[in-house]
Amino acid sequence: MTEEYDVIIIGAGPAGLVAAEKCAIDGLKTLCLEKKQEIGVPKRCAEGLGLGWIKRLGMTPDKKWAVQDISGAALYSPSGKKLEIRFHDVSGYVIERRVFEKELAKKASQAGATIRTKSNVTELKRENGKVNVTALEMEKTAHYSAPIIIACDGVESTIARKLGLNTVLKLNDVDSGFQYEMAGIEFENPDLIHLYFGIEVAPRGYLWIFPKGKDVANVGIGIGGTHEKSAKYYLDKFISAHPGLKKGSIIEVNAGAIPVGGFLKEMTADNLIVCGDAAHQVNPIHGGGMGTAMEAAILASKIAVEAHKKGDFSNETLKPYNSQWYELRGNQMLAILKRRHMLESMKDNDFEILVNSLTGEDVLKISEGELWQSAKIVTKKLIKHPNLAKIMLKYLK
Repeated sequence: MTEEYDVIIIGAGPAGLVAAEKCAIDGLKTLCLEKKQEIGVPKRCAEGLGLGWIKRLGMTPDKKWAVQDISGAALYSPSGKKLEIRFHDVSGYVIERRVFEKELAKKASQAGATIRTKSNVTELKRENGKVNVTALEMEKTAHYSAPIIIACDGVESTIARKLGLNTVLKLNDVDSGFQYEMAGIEFENPDLIHLYFGIEVAPRGYLWIFPKGKDVANVGIGIGGTHEKSAKYYLDKFISAHPGLKKGSIIEVNAGAIPVGGFLKEMTADNLIVCGDAAHQVNPIHGGGMGTAMEAAILASKIAVEAHKKGDFSNETLKPYNSQWYELRGNQMLAILKRRHMLESMKDNDFEILVNSLTGEDVLKISEGELWQSAKIVTKKLIKHPNLAKIMLKYLK
């Protein structure tokens, strides 16, 4: 028997679950399939979520999942010099992602969506204006059908490719991530996230401590490109050099790929919309993608609802998703990608100069502000370092 739905969402991460909730609220018969046996695990992120995203998405922080208030960040140069960025109020949270995602799943289910875990999609086939989906569920084969598929199946996405959309990432647009959740450690300022930079610390990337309490934190690293040594090697080396971390226990290990570029011009095809990591909708500098994924999922659900009203699921009807996402968030991500390329061009001595020359406010404006504003700051603050200023200005045009 084939079960018929209005929309099938593949992948029950933040994007998939939000899309499922919104589609169900708008009256679509909604199915969300997840290949893993448990929603929210394994986690593959540092679990930071900015307050701006929480407000933008209409959410309310809940202590069940918002486990640590964050008031800013501490940035460390290769020599260990610290630059603090502090806000007057809470600016975000380190969350317990498995709890957060299960809460999203409950909301989607309460809205009327059907969620099935341990459902691994093995085949998709377009037929008579719909997509027939075959999934392996606990050693049994299940068959579903819907006129529209929303692919939210993560960075390794195969769903879009099975439906003819090329989502392959270039090697240069992927970082390798490795992380421990550690307990019984010592570090300063649990109300700040801590970011460490340097070619010997984290080549073409950074190392982080995201606190989950005064003696618990996610300690991880993301490195880009190809290196002789692995991300785990650099992380272990860092921990061994810091007694406050070395004394702790590893209570969870996470690893995975992080898309940091390769934005897709086309994220739709006939009967298909792609969201979240599957569409590479991730901040290229820090690799955070939860907020952008959920925002894109809301947009995708609106497009799906409109397609049902028209009774037309062709790419012509679905492709406004592409321009709308770029207008809403994509163009900003492209500007941030320029800043990433700027950071990749720097040497350790350049990072030392920046820490000595810039304030926390300067760093914020350069990382996410208008390009002209960033260029103005660089010109003014680095007047004594014209070579570095020239490198930075190249990417801030």
